[in-house]
Amino acid sequence: MSTAQRGRAVMARFSLGLQSLDDETEPVELPVSGCLPEWLNGTLLRNGPAKFEAGATGFRHWFDGQAMVHRFAVDGGRVRYANRYLDTPSSRAVLTEGRIRYQEFATDPCRSLFARFFTPFQRARPANPNVNIARFGDRTVALTESPLPVEFAPDTLATVGVVEYDDRLGGQLTTAHPHQDPVTGDLVNYVTHFSRRSEYRVYRQRPDGTPRRELLGRHRVDEPAYMHSFAITSRHVVLVEFPLVVNPFRLLLSGRPFIENYRWKPERGTRFVVMDREGGQVRAVLRGPACFAFHHINAWEDGGRLFIDLCAYDDAAVIEALSLDSLRGGDALPQAMPTRFALEPEAGTVTAQPLAAESLELPRIAYRRHNGRPYRYAYGVGSRDRRTDDFFNQLVKLDVGDGGTLLWHEEGCYPGEPVFVAAPPGAGRDGAEDDGVVLAVVLRAATASSYLLALDARTFRELARAEVPHAVPFGFHGIFLREDRARDVG
Repeated sequence: MSTAQRGRAVMARFSLGLQSLDDETEPVELPVSGCLPEWLNGTLLRNGPAKFEAGATGFRHWFDGQAMVHRFAVDGGRVRYANRYLDTPSSRAVLTEGRIRYQEFATDPCRSLFARFFTPFQRARPANPNVNIARFGDRTVALTESPLPVEFAPDTLATVGVVEYDDRLGGQLTTAHPHQDPVTGDLVNYVTHFSRRSEYRVYRQRPDGTPRRELLGRHRVDEPAYMHSFAITSRHVVLVEFPLVVNPFRLLLSGRPFIENYRWKPERGTRFVVMDREGGQVRAVLRGPACFAFHHINAWEDGGRLFIDLCAYDDAAVIEALSLDSLRGGDALPQAMPTRFALEPEAGTVTAQPLAAESLELPRIAYRRHNGRPYRYAYGVGSRDRRTDDFFNQLVKLDVGDGGTLLWHEEGCYPGEPVFVAAPPGAGRDGAEDDGVVLAVVLRAATASSYLLALDARTFRELARAEVPHAVPFGFHGIFLREDRARDVG
């Protein structure tokens, strides 16, 4: 079999994860094989795209599909499942009218020049919140890169509505990865304000869930970078500006989809904007080697040095590689490598070193105890033998101390983001960083179905799986909520 033929055969298997899921499932109990831990009680919520066309018109990119949330309720070793589309102006146009009405990451419907001129800067631009899930106090919200969170009920998955911020912070672009401050519990994030004098505005939200953002600091920039996530430590926020940047007026006047306006400028290098969390002052802007990343793994500081761990690509070609035509066509998929950047603000230096020989994406850690602090283990998805002719086909546990890895792989199966759930203290448990389980939704090509997989986080051996009656499209991120609906656990 030629390389092209092998690529098409593999593509035919994982393309099930890129097909629309039209059915919404009312809560149904799933058959479980194996044994889930007695202490594992709560709800895994997953978010991701599930509708990839409107009538005869298709979206261009994996990131453009309409948001669907999936619920796995775990109780006493039993698992109940449901799924539902989020109800937004964008999804209503696609699902009910059969047309694309609003701009997405890489898809833009035909508009007049007048409409194109104003749409990118409208605060009320409709959101397709298909990336992540977070807690705003007692509220559960779905997030994307538009600063318009959409609240939904975690029990029924019914959409409540857009959360309107009670402030004047503004901004048109944010991340779907807010951080919980390891000291105060505040949610910290930033928005990019595009204008003649563009700037990043770092803010916090109090843990009581009040939809008001308080400005922590700002940093002016001529050409804003595309940054899908950022880093936080006990004392600093670090914005990692990859050299994928945009002229703000190109967004206004080009008439092209959002991401196509950005340009790769490796001569800029990667810039690390180090901001003090308390006073908001920019302590340093350091320059490192050019690279690109969607996701941070973790960050912390030791003395005067800061350490930033990223899932790093050589360049931004992965964005086009994740377009639906490229994925469905079996084109090469670049690999993200776990990489540590050591920053020394006083000396003005940045050094980079690989953390492992395995590729790693969609990373998770024991978040509650180790976010912004030293840690040892990360969990993610990867590609077996770092092959570029397949999709994410294995789960990886990485020891960032020595680069060792444990792998889970099953032929013809494609796992999504692994969510670490820490075991509760007591009952003879040692409270180690990897004492818990890892949960992932896995697509099985042979049966055109998916299952919820539970691994022992320490040994990475399978504990149980719960069979879903259909294929779950490839998603992005999610959270596990304890029965008391505490914040994201891990």
